[in-house]
Amino acid sequence: MGTEIKFRIATEQDLDKIVEMLADDLLGSKRERFEQPLPVSYKEAFQAITSDPNNELVVACDGNEVIGVQQITFTPYITHQGGWRATIEGVRTSSSLRGKGVGTELIRWAIHRARERGCHLIQLTTDKEREDALRFYERLGFKASHEGMKMKL
Repeated sequence: MGTEIKFRIATEQDLDKIVEMLADDLLGSKRERFEQPLPVSYKEAFQAITSDPNNELVVACDGNEVIGVQQITFTPYITHQGGWRATIEGVRTSSSLRGKGVGTELIRWAIHRARERGCHLIQLTTDKEREDALRFYERLGFKASHEGMKMKL
C-alpha cells in the first residue's frame, strides 16, 4: 500500500471491485453474488445511488487500485430540531489489507464528510456476528446507544 489513501466518488467501472469486496467475507459470501457478468440488480442500485444527491458511494484508492468502499446516506429528520444525519453502510476493505488502517481512514473520511454536509449525527449498523467490527467502531467513538431492529421482506 502506498503512503496516502485517496477518496473519490465511485464510478461504474469500480462496481466489479466493490461487489467483490462486499462478497469477500463470511456474511457477505452468503448474500452477495460476485459473478461475471454482475447481476443487473447491482447496476440498477448503482444508478439509483449515484442519481440521488443524498447518497454517496465512496471508494478508497491506493494509486489506481480500489481498496475500500462505503456508502453514505444523508437524511433530513424532523427530530433533533430538523437536523440532518449521515448513515454509513456497506463498509468493506480489500481482504489483503484488513487490519492495516484502511477502514479507519474510511470512517474518518465519512465523519469529515458528514460534518461538511451539516449533519449533527452519524450512525451505522453492523451485524451482531461481526464482533471485530463492533470493537472497531467502538474504538472510533461510536456507541451502541440504541437497539436496532430489521425485518426481511
